Amino acid sequence: MLPPASGTGQYFEKAAKSIRLIRQGCTNRPFYHISVTQRKRLNSQPVIEQLGSYDPMPNINNEKLVALNLERIKFWLGKGAQVSTPVAEILGLAGFFPIHPRSYMTAWRNRKTERENLAKQAEEAKTKENTD
Repeated sequence: MLPPASGTGQYFEKAAKSIRLIRQGCTNRPFYHISVTQRKRLNSQPVIEQLGSYDPMPNINNEKLVALNLERIKFWLGKGAQVSTPVAEILGLAGFFPIHPRSYMTAWRNRKTERENLAKQAEEAKTKENTD
């Protein structure tokens, strides 16, 4: 059975839809497609439409690349599609949605860890000066 995105296959108009990440790529090198699927969780769920992509691995400029088709995302949201939490975070960082609370928590944890690391480095440098 071919997926509906190829022009064939089954597509249920009134079934609940979800905008979610679908993992592609290989081991230790993930790549995600942002796609519309039916909300039921099946192993081989057909993709109705691909709305974008997300590469979580930083490139040489330390950037994580995201491509979004915002017109089609608006269309599917108007049709009542639900957005998964990771996609909501991406859309929040892109400025399409309000920033997701999990993004704030992640940033808070990262800042806290950075402050702790800087304090440890300063303490190690201070003890090293005292021993010399």
